[in-house]
Amino acid sequence: MPDAAKLVAAALIGLLAFIVSFQIIPLFPESVAFGNFAFYNAVLGIVTGWVVMGKRAGRGVTAAVNNGLGGAMMLTLWGLFIYSCAQMFDRAMDNWYNGAFTALGAIFEFMAEYALVIMDTKVITSLVVGGIFAGLLTEFAWRTWR
Repeated sequence: MPDAAKLVAAALIGLLAFIVSFQIIPLFPESVAFGNFAFYNAVLGIVTGWVVMGKRAGRGVTAAVNNGLGGAMMLTLWGLFIYSCAQMFDRAMDNWYNGAFTALGAIFEFMAEYALVIMDTKVITSLVVGGIFAGLLTEFAWRTWR
């Protein structure tokens, strides 16, 4: 059921994902083609905000901070997982792997590799501050527009 808290959470986490995407792009080599990376992450952020954060609103300020941090963390984990699956699928189509379990293991290797690349102070600070901000505003929206 749509409500204001879900809408605010979706908009703010989507905006956070869009902003952080442009902080992540310079961390990778110039040979990487990103295409619509920021827009895909914004859509992922909208879905994460709606599903994860929106339904957990209304439990107090401390829970709102935790909700925001959890939303930013889920955005990061889902992003790492989706892009790692895409990388594995591209390599699997070129016959890089001997079997299915090797390909599945490669997903987690790519997740770890990408996580190390985005472990930048600017990216982490943006995710933490933006997540807290989104959690508090989601709580405010839940209290104001029930």
